[in-house]
Amino acid sequence: MKKIRVGIVALQGGVSEHAYMVRRAARNLGIDCEIVYVKHAENLNGIDALILPGGESTTIGALMARTGLLKPLKNLLEAGETPVLATCAGAILLAKRVVDKHVGEVKQPLLAVMDFEAVRNYFGRQRESFETPLRVRLDGGEVSVRGVFIRAPAFTKVWGRAESISDFEGVSVAVREGEKIALAFHPELTSDTVIHEYLLRKALG
Repeated sequence: MKKIRVGIVALQGGVSEHAYMVRRAARNLGIDCEIVYVKHAENLNGIDALILPGGESTTIGALMARTGLLKPLKNLLEAGETPVLATCAGAILLAKRVVDKHVGEVKQPLLAVMDFEAVRNYFGRQRESFETPLRVRLDGGEVSVRGVFIRAPAFTKVWGRAESISDFEGVSVAVREGEKIALAFHPELTSDTVIHEYLLRKALG
């Protein structure tokens, strides 16, 4: 089996948590996997999958712009060949339109490569964080996951090639478009590697 390289955008946010889950998922699948911490455009070379972690979407976007990563990463994602997992703030960065539940439309650097609208802080601020069971529709059927929502967005409009693959309280909390998956919640903060295993399988082709 070939060795795969999983890039994690490592400018801010839950980088170590995703790295831990990727290593666990690789062990579970018997895959030889290298983690690449993506901080500059050259780190994108030769990766087989990409993770955009949670954190502060405005901060991550600004750092991408400052380090020259924003445009090369956008080009990579628009090509549509690399499997991508984006969680919370990472998912916001993929949306083509972003608004904040409290302040309305916002101006922030975005990758804007998926056909959905994200509403920041949809489920409330930090003190309104919660966990709930979810069903997520992946290739081959549905899987059960534990959704950890921390200052989480929701995806209130989905169009074009994108499709909602999980809903909670009447709104989408997971969207797929081609090889890209955007989640409003944090699978890296649970003990279940099912989402990360899915990403690694996609990377294997």
